[in-house]
Amino acid sequence: MDPDAKLAIQMLADRVLVQLPTSEGERRSRSGILIPATAEMAKRLAWAEVMAVGPNVRMIKPGDRVLFNPEDRFEVEVKGDDYLILRERDIHAVAAERMDGSTGLYL
Repeated sequence: MDPDAKLAIQMLADRVLVQLPTSEGERRSRSGILIPATAEMAKRLAWAEVMAVGPNVRMIKPGDRVLFNPEDRFEVEVKGDDYLILRERDIHAVAAERMDGSTGLYL
């Protein structure tokens, strides 16, 4: 098989494939202090964009943004790009344009 051939990826069960924004590395505090990506943050949740979902995922669609604990993940590299695999039950919140009855919070 040609190693450069493109293969379709289908997620299984309740798995969600997400990609962290490239800005998730270094960040700045409100006062302007640069915080390196390697700095430990106690139980800080992260946002990521959903790329694909398995057939048993009920509330999440590709293109949504999801909030999750970075400790509850599996990392995978596909064609040089880094992705994370999460379980739907490990996702704490979903941000999407299609949501009805929202809490009034907007990203």
